[in-house]
Amino acid sequence: MPLLPNALATALPAAFEADQRYTVDLHMHSTASDGALSPTELVALCAERGVTHLSLTDHDTMAGVAEASIAAQQQGLCLVPGCELSTRWQGIGIHVVALMPGGLQGPMVEGLERQRDARIQRADVIAARLEKMGLPNALEKARAQAGSDRPLGRPDFARALVAEGVVADWAGAFKRYLGSGKKGDVKAHWPEISEVVGWVVASGGVAVLAHPLRYGLTRRKRGLLMDSFMDAGGQGVELVSGQQNPDTTRDLARQLVERELYASLGSDFHFPGSHAAPGSMSPVPRTAAPPIWQHPRLAHLRDAPSGMLARGC
Repeated sequence: MPLLPNALATALPAAFEADQRYTVDLHMHSTASDGALSPTELVALCAERGVTHLSLTDHDTMAGVAEASIAAQQQGLCLVPGCELSTRWQGIGIHVVALMPGGLQGPMVEGLERQRDARIQRADVIAARLEKMGLPNALEKARAQAGSDRPLGRPDFARALVAEGVVADWAGAFKRYLGSGKKGDVKAHWPEISEVVGWVVASGGVAVLAHPLRYGLTRRKRGLLMDSFMDAGGQGVELVSGQQNPDTTRDLARQLVERELYASLGSDFHFPGSHAAPGSMSPVPRTAAPPIWQHPRLAHLRDAPSGMLARGC
């Protein structure tokens, strides 16, 4: 069901109103990383659901952007190239969404090559650990779940654990083996957040702190993370990522306003049937935090109601 029937007839608003839903989704995944749908299928689902402004943000790769751009043009949607980068901050795994209106360029080219190498090395370590915990030939089984030669991620190992009957479902795989602090959660191969944000900014992009409420941080430590992110050049934070508690979202909005950060929105969609769907997220509260599409580097996204994409929006 479309979020707004006449969404294609209106440009994006300059500010957030109280408890509204918007036809924007700037955090989604395809088969170019660990999503279940091809970039073309994902864009088609976005169109079906009324999402008009979107970004494909696969993990540490922009390999699916070219296909998504063609599909977005055919569907009359506005697409911004992007990716989700894996980083570390004080020993914690943190994700940064890179919105890249000019496409892949500058230091991001070498940066993504480094991320690919890090993912390959990390997968070897995860596989070795899971084999000791009861999943023989873990690397081969995760590769079979991926169905391609792209670098493997934790979701591929999660699917392998389910397929082999080691756990009952995806949630169990992360709870017992792959979630934060578990044996299969390997962070050592990721660069520091300051370095990654530097790649994004120097390449003409906008760095957005992904799902800040999912790292298990206290409010104070979340603020320190935002401060470090800003010191590195980060300017946006996902105010809403999927489904959130309204009170927590309003409190997060206050932290953004205090720091004059832009607010972004994303479902973090991976596959149909999950709790997330393109454009599916909690309502955005009224806040003085400006929408991310008000950022000067994303003016094309703000001003393009339909039928335009990527650099030409």
